[in-house]
Amino acid sequence: MKIATSYEMRQIDRLTIEEYGLPSLVLMERAGLAVAQKVKELNPPRKVIVVCGRGNNGGDGLVTARVLQNWGFRVKAFILGEKNALSPDCEAQYRTTKNFGVPIEFKSKINASDLHGAIIIDAVFGTGINKPVSERLIEIFNLINDSGITVFSVDIASGISSDTGEVLGSAIKADYTITFGLPKIGHIKYPGAGYAGRLYVEDIGFPSQLLQSQDIKVNLIQKEYVSTLITPRERYSHKGDYGHILIIAGSKGKTGAALMCAKAAMRSGSGLVTIGVPESLIDIIQGRITEEMTLPLKDDGRGMLSANATDDVISFISQKIDAVAIGPGIGVSDDTKTMLAEIIKNSPVPLIIDADGINSLSANPDDVLSKRKSPVVITPHPGEMARLLSRVFNFEYKTIDIEKNRLNISSKLSCEYGIHVVLKGVPTVITSPEGDIFINTSGNPGMATAGSGDVLTGIIASFIGQGLNPLNASISGVCIHGTAGDSASREKGEYCMAASDLIDFLPDAFRYLSR
Repeated sequence: MKIATSYEMRQIDRLTIEEYGLPSLVLMERAGLAVAQKVKELNPPRKVIVVCGRGNNGGDGLVTARVLQNWGFRVKAFILGEKNALSPDCEAQYRTTKNFGVPIEFKSKINASDLHGAIIIDAVFGTGINKPVSERLIEIFNLINDSGITVFSVDIASGISSDTGEVLGSAIKADYTITFGLPKIGHIKYPGAGYAGRLYVEDIGFPSQLLQSQDIKVNLIQKEYVSTLITPRERYSHKGDYGHILIIAGSKGKTGAALMCAKAAMRSGSGLVTIGVPESLIDIIQGRITEEMTLPLKDDGRGMLSANATDDVISFISQKIDAVAIGPGIGVSDDTKTMLAEIIKNSPVPLIIDADGINSLSANPDDVLSKRKSPVVITPHPGEMARLLSRVFNFEYKTIDIEKNRLNISSKLSCEYGIHVVLKGVPTVITSPEGDIFINTSGNPGMATAGSGDVLTGIIASFIGQGLNPLNASISGVCIHGTAGDSASREKGEYCMAASDLIDFLPDAFRYLSR
């Protein structure tokens, strides 16, 4: 499913009206009806207060008020503003709603007594708001939020930027949001996502051609699509059909990263997994694996990889390997920087670069990535992304810069170097060299724990080794990773989750997503 910006939604609205001939008032009627139907579905007839703005979102709210009164609800509408300031469509709905006998008051202030015992319909602002709300409205929004009353927001919670998820001074916190045609970025990206409550996306008649336009670059990752990528296995098959993954990971004190990455790859369906680690650590690794194999690599005498191992690694990749994951727990040194650069420049198979691999890449990304032979996926968290971008664009990025603009920043890096970026966080964002953006909504705070990213790297590497292209492997990987986390949280609770729990719950995630 596509995710729209406010501009894209305005274009869809305009084209529906101008080129397809569906009048704006008809769209407004359908929007209000969709909200009313959801209110009725979730509540018996009772008192409802509809709080409207002066624009078309307020018009949607007035339709909702009229329909709910027809269905037996006790409805009153408040319009926050002057009668002479209504938009044309809102004014038309005001006249009709008044003719239906719905009590309507123009108010500049709302009191707690106005809201007592009611459901609130928030129809103050739609997706077009782009500046902080006034002090007067902040007071009203705070009153609504403090009331403890159930709130349904029309299109988006008032006060939230639909393009960034930013709270514009103050916002109404909805229990339910009913939006139209497509979800908006502000529904998915925090902090706005925390104000949406349960989100419903309703069809009000926009042409499917417009909703599915390839010009809309942001997409929501959905179970239905991921399910098409998890195909049944042929009965006549063997381990060689499901990919051989090389995981170059680990250093003294960080062997767990290598183990979790490898076990996640094996549990995600890889036929063969080899762990490449510094030779001084091989006994530690060997004593903790069963299915996985090992590749001892020259180390630097301190329990870290030596650049002298590079030729052996490239030779091994060329002979046996379908995908390489590199970086979890390797540390950062001149040797890791040299080794990583040579592997990127010479690997004949796709690479997934994570953690210290990204930090090593940050030393000279221009020279290295421009000479890559094969597809590259990087999986940074915001701190690693900030370090990498600071070097790429010669500007000091901070983690907060990444969090505020994670979609555009990730896409810019993907397009700059022709790589896929999996920017971990809330939400995790995947961007492609073609400018497409995918947002994942599975997962929970219990996954914010050491090793969770190593597990994700192993899953994505496994899917690439099994034949998925880097984009679909990344989409599937983040969705399954988050779904496993959701299963683990139900069993363990968010406080008690560890990264190894994600591996244990991968079978649950696969069963759920392949249904």
